[in-house]
Amino acid sequence: MPNQVEIYDTTLRDGTQTAGLSPTVGEKLRVARLLDRLGVHFIEGGWPGANPKDDEFFARVGAELDLETATLVAFGSTRRPGTKPEDDEQLRHLVDAGTDVVCIVGKSWLRHVTHALRTSSDEGIAMVGDSIQYLRSHDRRVFFDAEHFFDGYRDEPAFALAVLEAAADAGAERLVLCDTNGGSLPVGAEEVVTAVADRFAVPLGVHFHNDSGCAVANSLAAVTAGVFQVQGCVNGYGERTGNADLCSLIPNLSLKMGLQTLPAANVELLYSVAHEIAEIMNSPIDPRHPYVGSAAFAHKAGLHTSGLARLEGAYEHLPPALVGNSPKLLFSELMGRSTVLSAAEDRGWDLDAETAQVVVDRVKELEHAGYQFEAADGSFELLVRDAMGWEQRFFTVLSRSVTLHDDGEMEPTALATLRIRLGDEELEVSRSGDGPVHALDQALRAALEPVYPQLKEMHLTDYKVRVLDSADGTAARVRVLIETSDGKRDWGTVGIHHNVIEASWEAMRDGIVVGLLNAGVEPQEAPQ
Repeated sequence: MPNQVEIYDTTLRDGTQTAGLSPTVGEKLRVARLLDRLGVHFIEGGWPGANPKDDEFFARVGAELDLETATLVAFGSTRRPGTKPEDDEQLRHLVDAGTDVVCIVGKSWLRHVTHALRTSSDEGIAMVGDSIQYLRSHDRRVFFDAEHFFDGYRDEPAFALAVLEAAADAGAERLVLCDTNGGSLPVGAEEVVTAVADRFAVPLGVHFHNDSGCAVANSLAAVTAGVFQVQGCVNGYGERTGNADLCSLIPNLSLKMGLQTLPAANVELLYSVAHEIAEIMNSPIDPRHPYVGSAAFAHKAGLHTSGLARLEGAYEHLPPALVGNSPKLLFSELMGRSTVLSAAEDRGWDLDAETAQVVVDRVKELEHAGYQFEAADGSFELLVRDAMGWEQRFFTVLSRSVTLHDDGEMEPTALATLRIRLGDEELEVSRSGDGPVHALDQALRAALEPVYPQLKEMHLTDYKVRVLDSADGTAARVRVLIETSDGKRDWGTVGIHHNVIEASWEAMRDGIVVGLLNAGVEPQEAPQ
């Protein structure tokens, strides 16, 4: 097993084959900069000649992409059957891309050569050797992706090995064994890599897809068998079920197996880079994603949170900070007093065990009624403060009303009227909105912003409605979860009611109260 493993990222090529992902050229350049900051060794930028987007990408990299750590790679395929390398348009595009390193893919499964390419085994082998020799004659470093290698080796090992030999003899610097259909399992993958590693002096790489759910495990097994390079995508992007997930591979190799991958200090950038790339790709990370998910180190059960309070890392397989993540306590009916006490300690509240138990009992009661505090940390904070005897004195809503107007000609509008007490003063404010909830939000802000200008920095970032008792039809209760942000912090609040406007109002009102608490403001009087 090597002491160092090369990280080859193919997010910008294979990763963009994910259903629903279609980054612009500018977004691809931003992702490349993030990958360089992370410290991967190679960034596969795309397939020049395949589409205008990739052509533009390679045309712009010279002026717009200044890589400090990574080497940019252009990807393409071998020459077509029956053509000369110098006459092959695809190979010419690879040379014109101007990258020092190119990676070409060639078929190593005889079945594909004879049926998909409809040519002979000798021609299939010659296509690989000729193409690499041509690229080497243009001073390009060449990596060779042996497509379908694991399936091809099991079916016709002599042909699969002959393809690798042709690539090695032609000057390929890496022989990358690809599990293109993603069906390999770790035991079989390790056996194949071991057999191949004994035959070649050229460093091996692997490229696993995740169709069997084993891409990361297969990659680790391959490294154990002697592979030097692993290919994959950030967040496991890729066609069908994705490629090997670099966000799991890198910490497993670096932190679990003690191998050098990224620069040591960069492993803790994984969480932030993964989320920044997810934002660019408009593909949010599953909270349960290993290592970089927001819930990867989240603890909900009372037994676990109690253990963590007494022993740091009691229910964590490694310190979350090593990958830039952090532990998180979830507030729910499953928690115990230790969760409440830990949250109180983090916020500097003086909370005793008896009051903590009151909070636990109240949470269980409310969650039984349909509330959900796991995603509503703001509502949980207000619940704790209420148990401690805190009174909300920022404002008091004395009355509110909402009317809808629809004349059948223009878009329906809503008008909300609030009567609010600020200190000893009362005022009435009316505002219109696109709907009842929007109108209420506008009216409340109109009343409060002159006194609490901090509200101008706060905005709603998410609004979710769930019907809890669908069998009750239009009389069903609904749960509204609102997420609010001030640009520095995010917090969630929850409301439950048979009336969706009432549930929305509860969550929205509490979100504003939490925001004022976060801003550290004091209750104010209304202006005269």
